[in-house]
Amino acid sequence: MKIAAAPATRAVMLRRATLAVVVTLALCTASEAVTAQGAPDRTALLTQARAERSAGHRVEALAHCQEVLARWPNDRNAQVLTIQLLSELGGAARAEELAAKLSPPFSPAEREQLQTDYASHEVRWAKGIPADATHPYADGDKAVADIERIADDSAAPTDVRRRAQLDLLVALDQGDRAREALAEYTQLKQEGVQLPAYVENAAADAMMQEHRPREAIALYEDSIRQDPDPYLPGDVDPRVGLASAYFDAGRTRESLAMIDKLAADEPRWLHSPGVRGAKQDARKLDADSTDIQLHEDAGELQSAYERLTAMCAEAPGNADLRRQLAMTELARGWPRRAVDTLKITATLEDEHDASANLDDAEVRRAAYDYAGTQAALDQAQQQADRSGRVEDALAAWDRQRGWQLDLTHDNGWGNSPDYGDRDQETLATLASPLIDNHWRVLALARASSAALPEGHVARDRGGLGLQGFVPHLSFYVQALPSADHYVRRTDFEAGFNWAISDRWSWSSDWASAGADIPLRAQYYGITGKTFSTAAQWRASELTSARLALYRDRFTDGNVRKGWLGDFVQRLHTGPNLSLDGGVEIGGSTNSETNRPYFNPARDRSYAITGVMQNVLNQYDDRIWNQRFEFAVGRYEERNFASGWMASARYGQVFQAHAGLRFGWGVSWHWQPYDGRHESRVVLDVSMHWGE
Repeated sequence: MKIAAAPATRAVMLRRATLAVVVTLALCTASEAVTAQGAPDRTALLTQARAERSAGHRVEALAHCQEVLARWPNDRNAQVLTIQLLSELGGAARAEELAAKLSPPFSPAEREQLQTDYASHEVRWAKGIPADATHPYADGDKAVADIERIADDSAAPTDVRRRAQLDLLVALDQGDRAREALAEYTQLKQEGVQLPAYVENAAADAMMQEHRPREAIALYEDSIRQDPDPYLPGDVDPRVGLASAYFDAGRTRESLAMIDKLAADEPRWLHSPGVRGAKQDARKLDADSTDIQLHEDAGELQSAYERLTAMCAEAPGNADLRRQLAMTELARGWPRRAVDTLKITATLEDEHDASANLDDAEVRRAAYDYAGTQAALDQAQQQADRSGRVEDALAAWDRQRGWQLDLTHDNGWGNSPDYGDRDQETLATLASPLIDNHWRVLALARASSAALPEGHVARDRGGLGLQGFVPHLSFYVQALPSADHYVRRTDFEAGFNWAISDRWSWSSDWASAGADIPLRAQYYGITGKTFSTAAQWRASELTSARLALYRDRFTDGNVRKGWLGDFVQRLHTGPNLSLDGGVEIGGSTNSETNRPYFNPARDRSYAITGVMQNVLNQYDDRIWNQRFEFAVGRYEERNFASGWMASARYGQVFQAHAGLRFGWGVSWHWQPYDGRHESRVVLDVSMHWGE
């Protein structure tokens, strides 16, 4: 629910201005009618007014009534018809004032009909700026209460009560009371009521808030069959909601085709007959914005960003577009730029609404500013605690700041010099909930083993760690005592990852008895201190480059130094599909040779790499992805002939629901070692619980 700040009288003034326009237009029309027709008969004027009303021309009908009352002020038929027309046109408050002075007064049934009109208009008024920004749901809740009173009134006519039930469903959905709206929907369906299009649209919106897109699709489609295009300028096009429902239900192609056509067909400007100039089409903006968002959600970030940039340049004062631009910048990996865009957006608004605070929270989460995230979410909850988007954001935050569990297991087969004929590795990490928005306590366990020609070897460790977060920086320290009999040495580890800017990041890791030391060295009681550092330049999701350096000092005196660089470029982006290509170059040296593990005096390699990933299936937050990686190149080792090397991996990740993911993959590696090609096949599985 969008909530904006405004003076308390603004909504009242808006309603009075609307009524004034209606009445003024009616009086002007009446004046023109008098001039054109002279002095027609009273009965003829009333007959004409009723005919205009039946044809849906209420303003023209009101003009005829005004003409009658101008000459016959006490004509009750004209007074009653005027009251009814004003009520239907939106001047329900004025209609009630006139009805109170009517003599003889309205019958109870007529009064009930008038009150129903007033309650219906309260629902429409509640869509606008709230009279009290600190209580954004007050107007909507009052409308719900007034409509419920009529719907529950057993003395009211059946048709009046039925209309009140329909309006109640709309009011509940509009007031972010989706569960109650769907309860009303269920009751109406059980009673066999055929819902009009506007009520089906409200029920479909409530379904979307409750993450039931398939049911929403059926309602949207039926509402469009009942009330096809064209729609009135002030109405919301249900095809926008239908496109979103298609997307959430995994029908991506249908979703994008529908919203693309709608955005292309909707005119940018509206021209009113007899009026010079034109006004901007709000539905065009809505269609374009939704079109951009759905393409972004499908992974087409660059095109979404370019379109939003152009729209913001055309409408620099549109805060909604700028917020959408900020979130696209965040998705492309530019959190600092997103912060700057949100700061500009804040100057265009009197006060942050719930949507603005949710966007602010999302940007802060990405930058590890967890204290700021909590403050922004608290503010959003105060402003719109019943909003489906607010509830989803709070649930995601609860998952992220809560317990985190990661499990991975690899099984390898082959004849690798470092892993032998068969090997396996299991890693488990349990992270505590966030402490003071900056810390987590870690419990870690690692178990590795290999079947070497010399015999079995294992490296088992378990311990505790501490993880810290400050804006744009995460770091850790941990201690893992040995649980095997090969190397009785506690491994102390530390590292950090620092986002220096939106383009540059730097990470480093150090270990006193690192897991990067070959398992074959472990068999002989050899371990070592390892250090690695890497700098990455990332222009966007399309282009990146990375250079990593490492240095391992073994306890047998050997010092290994190495480097690895890669460049990755996006080659193709489509809906839920991407293809990247790149180049990878690396090399290493060892100070000592003839050690009981693979340690070439000098080697180097280069390869062409590729990654293809796409979405296999999606329904709301249940997502099934696949990923294929490959690398082909040459490996050169001093004193041995160079040879081809290759590797490939195919894997899938299934997110059962938000916060729970399972993954599996199989990979193959083929590379020369000391001049002889050897291969290895690895099966890996993983699980993550948390956020």
